[in-house]
Amino acid sequence: MSASVKSLLSTLTVRGPHRVLRGNLAIAGQPGVVYTPETGRDLPAVAFGHGWLTGPNNYRTFLEHLASWGIVTAAPDTERGPVPSHRGLATDLLTTLDICTGVRLGDGTITVHPERLALAGHGMGAGAAVLAAAQRRVAAVAALFPAPTSPAAESVSPDIDTPALIVAASGDIDSLGSNAVPLACAWGGPSILRTLDHASRNGLVEGRRIPAALGGGKHEAKITRLTRALLTGYLLHTLLGDKTYAPFTDPTTKITRTHVIDPEVALADAEEDRHQPPAVVLAQLLKTLRK
Repeated sequence: MSASVKSLLSTLTVRGPHRVLRGNLAIAGQPGVVYTPETGRDLPAVAFGHGWLTGPNNYRTFLEHLASWGIVTAAPDTERGPVPSHRGLATDLLTTLDICTGVRLGDGTITVHPERLALAGHGMGAGAAVLAAAQRRVAAVAALFPAPTSPAAESVSPDIDTPALIVAASGDIDSLGSNAVPLACAWGGPSILRTLDHASRNGLVEGRRIPAALGGGKHEAKITRLTRALLTGYLLHTLLGDKTYAPFTDPTTKITRTHVIDPEVALADAEEDRHQPPAVVLAQLLKTLRK
């Protein structure tokens, strides 16, 4: 990793220069929250979808971080039950973007540029963001530790030519709980599939939540800081065209504790593993469990 990228990454792991305001989307008819910089016109905005059995409050510092860097960040507070509608969350993400662009935020002086919009999410919320992007063109999509959805996000992604950042845990990329590889393989536009070392799929979730009680893992502060730095840099370049952060949209950029994966190769390796003798598969499973 070059000195300049290392410096940028270090800078983006901490809060940005803007004081952050919090608002209630329910005032505009959509349950949810919105975080904005204190002032600004023609700002970029991202609608963020939460993971299974969580809600926006479980991503509060993550969302505030994006806003502190000048990005209006809003998250619908719906589909929080054990059997959520992924289509419903996708629809709510689009409604959230409509509110961001159609309503003056803060004290009425904060506005969002209609062409500086992104969709992002974590887990099932990442899949919902993809489903939403298939219905409306945005400037960028970010799928953080994506999980399978119904309908499958990879079934609609070939028709999406929007740039995408796909983040996955290195040890989870070929599990049934992650569809990062097929999503990246099917993506119609330019995409980066970047894995994070020593991460778990639920490490972004803050505070108390049901998945942790079910063995879903604890909040991982270091992984959260790294993920939000990657996402912030990616959005600052794709939404604002700030060349300072161009390395975060370049798949050749080497970033500590991460690896850019060729999804075609990863998919081929997964297919090869499926055809291995049962004894070999069992040995690999036991090796994984011992780690």
